[in-house]
Amino acid sequence: MMYDIIWDVKAQITLEEEFNYILFKWNFKEVKKFNDLVEENLRRLSINPEIGVFNTTLKFYSLIISKQTTLYYSFNSDMKTIELHFFFNNQKNPEELNKLL
Repeated sequence: MMYDIIWDVKAQITLEEEFNYILFKWNFKEVKKFNDLVEENLRRLSINPEIGVFNTTLKFYSLIISKQTTLYYSFNSDMKTIELHFFFNNQKNPEELNKLL
């Protein structure tokens, strides 16, 4: 059974920021490729939410979407839901990660 995906507002905002960054740095074709990667990984995640790595410090799972982007999420097995918390650009200073928490 597939899990339902719930988007935090922060996840929506940080994904939009990633799209904007890719568009600014490259082009719409690369935005489309990245969007396809996100959709494919969300599909995989909805089937098996344990594919990510659990971070004991953050208390979230992380899933690498691309070399530049990691998704942070949690899930509830009883409710069959996955909560997307935020997308993080891995090229940013790791201190920025703490600001998202």
